[in-house]
Amino acid sequence: MNASAFTGGRSLMTRAAGIGVLGLGLTAVGAALDTRRALFAYLTAYAFWVGIAAAALVFLMANEASGARWYVVVRRLLETIPAALAVLAVLFLPIALGMRQLYPWVDPSVHAAATPAGHGQAALAAHLWEHRHPWLNVPFFLLRAVLYLLVLLGVAALLRGWSLKQDGSGDPELTLKMRRLAAGGLPFVALAITFAAVDWQMSLSAFVFSTIFGVYWFSGSLVAAIGVLIIAVWAASREEPLKGALNANHVHSLGKYLLAFTAFWAYIAFSQYLLMWIANLPEEVPWYLVRTDSGWKGVGVFLVLFQFVLPFLVLLSRPLKRRLAPLVVMSVWVVAVHYVDIYWVVMPPLSPEGPRPSWMDLAALAGVGGVAVAFVVSRLRGHPLVPARDPYLDESLRYEPLQ
Repeated sequence: MNASAFTGGRSLMTRAAGIGVLGLGLTAVGAALDTRRALFAYLTAYAFWVGIAAAALVFLMANEASGARWYVVVRRLLETIPAALAVLAVLFLPIALGMRQLYPWVDPSVHAAATPAGHGQAALAAHLWEHRHPWLNVPFFLLRAVLYLLVLLGVAALLRGWSLKQDGSGDPELTLKMRRLAAGGLPFVALAITFAAVDWQMSLSAFVFSTIFGVYWFSGSLVAAIGVLIIAVWAASREEPLKGALNANHVHSLGKYLLAFTAFWAYIAFSQYLLMWIANLPEEVPWYLVRTDSGWKGVGVFLVLFQFVLPFLVLLSRPLKRRLAPLVVMSVWVVAVHYVDIYWVVMPPLSPEGPRPSWMDLAALAGVGGVAVAFVVSRLRGHPLVPARDPYLDESLRYEPLQ
């Protein structure tokens, strides 16, 4: 197996960085014109990209903790996606600076006009914010954000660092260290993702209290993360060493994961809706009402049809899941639709009457994503694309699942 360092990707890295800088610059211009609108666009983009990086980390840890060997040939790509968390941690700064415009609990008077009228909802919202103040206050919010990002970034850096070290030493003990960290760290990473979802997205509205909201964000992000991995595998497999290392069984397993977690997202989404519908509590129902009894209803229907039904039916095909090209097309689709899902969650507090797309949405998406992609590619360069000295690489090269 060729263990030479990867020296490609310079063009992609340069273009992504240029797009990222341009996107962030345009978002800054948008903030000068309409600060609140730009911040909501930025938060949507940030939740989208950081969710993918965090979910990729969980997928990596789950494979390591279970002792999976099939994925070794694609592990270098997978373990580098969470490296984006380093730059995403820095990109949290605009959210921290714009909290007053984003989160009603920081200064309820700024958001009073957007509170649904009637049935005493304004008074109920004020009561709910007061009740949640011990948790939702600025110093504690910022402290928790730092903690979440440190946990995610620390685990990702250790796993990738040990993997790269093994390229030089071939020490099998490093494989055991990665597995132990993955197994022991999963609960902490899961808690960080869950509480980050509550803080960064659920706290945009007083009228939602879901114990599985973090799982909802994670499940959609995981589908997108697997899609991103498939796209990366396709791009890298056009040249050696991955071209010769990858076989149809690897592609098939990636396709099966994409199908499985598409169904998992639908299950979690339906479970959250069903639990709120059954409970019918005044502090929960308005969150769904604004998304089903307004212009947002069409977006919800779109997500049901195109984030679940269409991908599920297409991915049922076994021959399709064994071919990389159509699987890449499906991956691009699920990644794009996941952004719509995040948009549907984040944007209604800004525009309760329905979607109001803006050029700032595209600028923020390209800005955060461009910088993140450029950073990930830069971390791939200078290292082998396949962990050539992993003790289970030979098994992965001969991977053939049990029938």
